[in-house]
Amino acid sequence: MTLYIKINYGIIINIIGFLLMIEGLFMFTGIPFSLHYCGYNCLSLLYSGIITAGTGLTLWLLTRKSKKNVSKREGYIIVSFTWVVISLFGSLPYLLSGAIPSFTDAFFETISGFTTTGATILSDIEALPKGILFWRSLTHWIGGMGIIVLSVAILPLLGIGGMQLFVAEMPGITHDKLHPRITDTAKRLWGLYVALTFAQVLLLMLGGMDLFNSLCHSFSTLATGGFSTQNDSIAGYSGYIQYVIIIFMIFAGTNFTLHYLGFRGKFCDIWKNEEYRYYISFTFAFAILIAVLLMIFSGSPPEKAFRDSLFQVVSIVTTTGFITSDYLLWPSFLWFFIFLLMFVGGSAGSTGGGIKVARQILLFKNSALELKRLIHPQAIIPVRFNGRAVSQNILFKVMAFFLFYLLIFFAGTFIMSLIGLDFQTAVGSTVATLGNIGPGIGLVGPVFNYGFIPDSGKWVLSFLMLLGRLELFTILILFSPSFWKK
Repeated sequence: MTLYIKINYGIIINIIGFLLMIEGLFMFTGIPFSLHYCGYNCLSLLYSGIITAGTGLTLWLLTRKSKKNVSKREGYIIVSFTWVVISLFGSLPYLLSGAIPSFTDAFFETISGFTTTGATILSDIEALPKGILFWRSLTHWIGGMGIIVLSVAILPLLGIGGMQLFVAEMPGITHDKLHPRITDTAKRLWGLYVALTFAQVLLLMLGGMDLFNSLCHSFSTLATGGFSTQNDSIAGYSGYIQYVIIIFMIFAGTNFTLHYLGFRGKFCDIWKNEEYRYYISFTFAFAILIAVLLMIFSGSPPEKAFRDSLFQVVSIVTTTGFITSDYLLWPSFLWFFIFLLMFVGGSAGSTGGGIKVARQILLFKNSALELKRLIHPQAIIPVRFNGRAVSQNILFKVMAFFLFYLLIFFAGTFIMSLIGLDFQTAVGSTVATLGNIGPGIGLVGPVFNYGFIPDSGKWVLSFLMLLGRLELFTILILFSPSFWKK
């Protein structure tokens, strides 16, 4: 006889209700921009916020007497369902304003925002009301560090522990805590996140960008999202603006624990981090290589070639998705480099998506050591990362992640081909959404959008975005029969 685990659905609904209240409050922050640019005819954010916060308050009140303990299983359920629910309610501003009248398109745009993917169905972004554009970028910023991590700092006030939520939300291979108490860790992470965001806002404004666009682009940059307020993304801005965004994309793709060390003046400890060294060295090596090839084969001036190359390499590696140049117009052999970069990802503990640099390092190290083990089968040769031996358990998880990632990539490509996309576009849309990158190759390249994809394809890609944002296992574990059994 199979015994199934008893799930505390009351606390799940209670926490989701609380998070909906937070989402509703975030919607209200865009109202000043709606009123300033559009007047009282643009109040979709107000109505959406009232509906979202009101629904959340109702759910919270109805379940406030539920038991407050959250098991590991319930943590995974809360995280997975929260991202779906906040995306459903996050679609309301698009629907109520008429900016995106299709529910499928509105949900696609919203989950693309919250998962920091940056894939869009919009062809004329500048035609949207400013309040909607603000909400569009804000969904990136909320999702970047994770609304669950934000709630971890607040839920203890309600008598609810947050460790299970934090683990489920950030399922990477490292869980470096900045403080022994998980709540204080979340507060420090959000403190760093806010500080870096407003530092970028200030620097962008010094370059001539107005407050509205500075906020929107900073939200997208620090979240490694990629939504811009302009149809040509960052291409129309000055070199200074582009370099500022490059720097902050690099920051966003860096483990936030290292930012904390930097704020404390421990810069030597940052460079001692193996993943960071690989991340910086790899990024600049590829940028310089592509810049040289652009100068040779396209005749680009040195500074422009370096800036375009560096911007696109950083944007792809960190999974941000901003563009300054259409890389599909570069010599075709450079597409191969761009395609490979789509499988890299940012650092573990960053807001970036993708496979993550730390996993790449461990996989290559373990593969190289396997050759030595074949020659010396009796020798014990551990994989070392940051000077420490890595347990077999972590290595198995890394290899399992790679296997699942590739299987999902192939399955997604196959499904998108069945839906009717050409092979190049099927590959590009799958790798770009699973890696939370945004622009891909083919007809979803940097100057195109996802609007032409059939609704069935958009739902498949939405699922891939969620898988990528929660690093596969948080979602896949829900489909395991053993998850629901004692």
